Amino acid sequence: MRAPARPAARRPAGPGSPAPRPGYAGAALVVAGIGLGATTALTITAETAGQLAAPGGLATFGGNLTGMVGTYLALMMVLLVSRIPFIERVLGQDGLLRWHRRLAPWPISLLIAHAVLITAGYAQAARTGPWHEAGTLLRSYPDMLTATVGLALICLAGSISVRAIRRRVRREIWWNVHLFIYLALAISFAHVIVLGPSFVGHPLTQVVWSAAWAGTAGLVLTYRVGLPVLRSFRHRLRVAEVQTEGPGVVSVLCQGRHVDRLAVSGGQFFFWRFLTRGMWWQAHPYTLSELPRPPYLRLTVKGVGDHSSALARLKPGTRVAIEGPYGVFTRHSQRRPRVALIAAGIGVTSVRALLEDLPRGARPAVVLRAARREDLVLGTEIADLVKRRAGQLHELTGDRTEASIDQHSLRRLVPDIKDRDVYICGPEGFVGEIVALARWLGVPDEAIHHEAYAL
Repeated sequence: MRAPARPAARRPAGPGSPAPRPGYAGAALVVAGIGLGATTALTITAETAGQLAAPGGLATFGGNLTGMVGTYLALMMVLLVSRIPFIERVLGQDGLLRWHRRLAPWPISLLIAHAVLITAGYAQAARTGPWHEAGTLLRSYPDMLTATVGLALICLAGSISVRAIRRRVRREIWWNVHLFIYLALAISFAHVIVLGPSFVGHPLTQVVWSAAWAGTAGLVLTYRVGLPVLRSFRHRLRVAEVQTEGPGVVSVLCQGRHVDRLAVSGGQFFFWRFLTRGMWWQAHPYTLSELPRPPYLRLTVKGVGDHSSALARLKPGTRVAIEGPYGVFTRHSQRRPRVALIAAGIGVTSVRALLEDLPRGARPAVVLRAARREDLVLGTEIADLVKRRAGQLHELTGDRTEASIDQHSLRRLVPDIKDRDVYICGPEGFVGEIVALARWLGVPDEAIHHEAYAL
């Protein structure tokens, strides 16, 4: 039994996602900077001239400083992916992940340096070899073994994120290994408080650091666990139907309660967890291919991996948990009156939902590329939305030579592209090429918005 057809002519009633507030994100950055400065200052002032002059004093001080700063940056790294709403609305998931990756080598390197310098400093003070001293530290000092295990887990998560390794590892394995970072920080907390020179005999510092640690844990639990559970319980989504849209592409129609109250904009995505055998333990990001139409939500997915391919086999009635919405590939990013939307492959899903969120008379220029005509899924819906918004639709099919998008073809298809906001969605390679092309054609960076789909 098919779900009732849902008209595409008007924007469904709903609150839409809140507009980003860059001032809040800027204030958070200032607070993070102040915290880093305070952490460094407390570590330096905790040392005395006598301690520095003692055998191994300089190495031990270096170990204390790298340990404190490395731990603080590790907490910041976790906060970047804790999905705090007012920060996510400004930077988006892609932006947060980019900053997360850029920051990651620093805490890992500093914590490794901490372990090496502390061992060397203690070995000099005890006049023993570093290997002997390492064994003594592990056997005799409280919480040192758990801290060492924590460091090993952080290094494991870092190594599996190296691009050359990441491409060869299934997403589920990568995601599970990254969960160890939370465990690593949790089991390292006691080690820092008990042994850190900045804490021993400094109760105020202990209280402030404990509050920072607890605050980080609270934000993670609130936005990564609590809010998704609450939202999933509130909307109680179930799979209503799975519809074939094209070769290897299906739409999953979910039915739930109070769907009209979801604050979602066109172009945003959710993390979806389908509560059925073999899928319940993993959540994957999929974009809504249509704005909510009570009581339905729709996602359209191309089967390119184990999870996405399994969606075609979902049974009606399967319970669904959601986390989100996320993403800045929305109308809130628009800076100019007119837009150009460029997509390849399954990237058309974001474009289709974003089109629905644009005002009448927006006159969008839409360029879609696919290898075959049948790969242009949701084509009828997109054509209707473009027509109703007085826009132009260009469908390019064939191989790269037959359907190439270069400076000549794009300028011909969208002559005024440098005066438009440009939204680009599709595979990573395609997105990178079109972003570079848009810049070459004179579109400023603030008017280029992109979202890449990757395994």
